[in-house]
Amino acid sequence: WPESSWTAPQEFVILGFSGWPQGLRVLLFALLLPLYLATLAGNLLILVLALVEPALHTPMYFFLGALSAVEVAYTLVLTPRMLAGFLLPPGGQAVAPSTCAAQMGLFVALGGSECLLLAAMALDRYLAICRPLYYPQLMTTGLCWGLLASCCVGGSVLALGLTTAIFQLPFCHGGLVNHVFCDLPAVLVLACGNRDLQEHVLLVACLLLLVLPLVLILLSYTRVLVVILGVGGAAGRRKAFNTVASHLTVAVLHYGCATAMYARPLSSRSLEEDKLVSLIYINLTPLLYPAIYTLRNRDMQGALQRVVSQRTPGMTHQAEF
Repeated sequence: WPESSWTAPQEFVILGFSGWPQGLRVLLFALLLPLYLATLAGNLLILVLALVEPALHTPMYFFLGALSAVEVAYTLVLTPRMLAGFLLPPGGQAVAPSTCAAQMGLFVALGGSECLLLAAMALDRYLAICRPLYYPQLMTTGLCWGLLASCCVGGSVLALGLTTAIFQLPFCHGGLVNHVFCDLPAVLVLACGNRDLQEHVLLVACLLLLVLPLVLILLSYTRVLVVILGVGGAAGRRKAFNTVASHLTVAVLHYGCATAMYARPLSSRSLEEDKLVSLIYINLTPLLYPAIYTLRNRDMQGALQRVVSQRTPGMTHQAEF
C-alpha cells in the first residue's frame, strides 16, 4: 500500500465468530458460559483455600494460589468480551485502539507471568525433593514473594515492550481483527511498513518465555523423578509422584498451547485456525488447572473438607463419628 494511505484506525473491530450462523453462535455461548463460570469458581476456590487453610501455608501452595489468581485475571480479561460477541449482531465488536492495546498488554502480561510462575513452581519442587535438608533455609517467605514479584514484573515488562512495538506501526489494512480478542498476530497482520523487527521481537519473547522455561522445567522434574524413584517409602513416592505429575501436566498444557500458537512466523499461520484454537486455550485449558490440582491433590481435598465442615456444624458432628 502507498505510504499516503497509512493511517491509524479510529477503532478496531474484533470480528470473532460474527460471520457464523446465529444459532451456532448461541449454542457456543450456551456451551462456553458454564465453562467460564466453572473456571472462575475452581480457581477462586484454590486461591481461597491457599489463603485461609493453615495447612496450605507452604511455598508450593503459595505459588499455586498465585497461579490461580493469575488465571482468574486472565479469564476475566478475555472471556466476557468473547462471550458477548456470540450474542451481538453480525459485524463484530468495535473497540478503541487504547482498549485493544490494553487487552493485548494484559493478555501478554498475565500469560508471561504464568509462564514464569510455572518455572518457579518447578524450582520449588526441585529444592523440596532434591535438596530437602536445605529447603527450609532456601525457600523462605521472602524468596517466595521475591520470585512472585519477579514473575509479575517480567511479564509486565514484556507486555509493555511487545504492545508498544506493535502499536507504533502504521496500519493500512483497516481495523478488522480476525480473532476473538486483540491478539498479537491478528493485530500485527494489519500493520504496514517493515514488520520484521516486531516479528523478531515476538519470536524472541517466545524463546525467553516458552522454550527456555519449558526446558528448565523438564530438566528439573526429570531430576525430581529420578530422586523419587530412588529413595523413600512407597507412600511417600506416590504422593511426590502425584504432585510432580500434576505440575508437569499443567506445564505441558500451557507451554504446548502457547508454543503452537506463537512460535511461528506470520507467513505460516492461518488466522481462522488460530481463532478456533483460541477456544481451547481460553476456555478449556484454564478449567483443567483446578481440576488437575484438586482432583489429584489430597492436601487440597483435605483442606476443602475441613473448611466445609467448619461452616457446617452437622458435618462436623458427623465427622466425629
